[in-house]
Amino acid sequence: MQSSLLSAKSLVGNKVMKYKDALEEAYLQCMAQDPSIFIAGIGVDYSSAVFGTTHQIIEKYGSKRIFDTPAMENALTGIAIGAAAMGKRPVIIHLRNDFMFLALDQLINLAAKWKYMYGGNAGNLPIVIRGIIGRGWGQGATHSQSLHTILGYFPGLHVVMPAFPKDAKGLTISALQGNTPTIILEHRSLYETSGVVDEDCVSVPIGKANIVCEGSDISIIAVSQMAREAIVAAESLRKLGIKAEVIDLRSIRPFDEEAILTSLKKTGRILVIDNGWKMFGVCSEVAAICAEKGFQYLKQPVKRLAWQDCPTPVSKSLEDVFYPNASTIAKEVLLMLNKDVSSLEDIVIEDNFKGPY
Repeated sequence: MQSSLLSAKSLVGNKVMKYKDALEEAYLQCMAQDPSIFIAGIGVDYSSAVFGTTHQIIEKYGSKRIFDTPAMENALTGIAIGAAAMGKRPVIIHLRNDFMFLALDQLINLAAKWKYMYGGNAGNLPIVIRGIIGRGWGQGATHSQSLHTILGYFPGLHVVMPAFPKDAKGLTISALQGNTPTIILEHRSLYETSGVVDEDCVSVPIGKANIVCEGSDISIIAVSQMAREAIVAAESLRKLGIKAEVIDLRSIRPFDEEAILTSLKKTGRILVIDNGWKMFGVCSEVAAICAEKGFQYLKQPVKRLAWQDCPTPVSKSLEDVFYPNASTIAKEVLLMLNKDVSSLEDIVIEDNFKGPY
């Protein structure tokens, strides 16, 4: 998936890399600088190398700093928290973030509350957790979820969802250099996408959204892979004379209210798209912020576009209806602007994900 809008906005780095390679480079650079970083999880040292993100790490460090673990998500998280409390910087990888449900007690009741419960007297917990999200194909109700809303609910955690290679590297570096327990959720369809990335070990600040393309007619606030879909939709809309501003939230907690309100003041219209369900999620939070702090700028109600209100389907035909995409985003914008949707052609985006999960 490539667009001229995205390319023009991204000419600020040093080299073009795939998302998966940008992730690995972040770990390689940080691990070279900080010997306390190690990586653990089920299958992290397999030949598949976590969707190709750990090949060089395995080759360079072997079992000394990257190693496979049994299926013991909650215990592993507790062990990692203990290691972090003793000065290490553990990274846990979940090939499916759905299995992070089994680690929520340690994450929410221990890691998130560590500084609060001990008054800052027990040191930091610089633990980083990677969770793979996204539908792949045919994953169904228990293997296609994203826990960003659940994890973002709790103070004491950082939750980020990089959509582009530059942010995949930069946000990962921020997490590895920071002192807050951080969850990085990566959409599996993004690993083969490419973009311009800084060659050096340059961080991207957690808590700051990114204006991916500027516009004046409507603001599209998007999360994770939906930001890429929104870019393609915006490009299609520009051919019809509609200038959509696309904002990639990047960070779920902390949350960039200022970026949302600034864009709202400019356009007066908000369409928010989540990589999750509509109710009780990011869509609702964005709408609440606009209503509480930017009501006077709204030209019409905030519109939410997210997953259908049912568990994730398995069949391809139902998946195509269940998930928002560039075509549904563009159509929603036209409806909000009272424009004719018949002039909109279907937008086909190649999905490079090969599966099976």
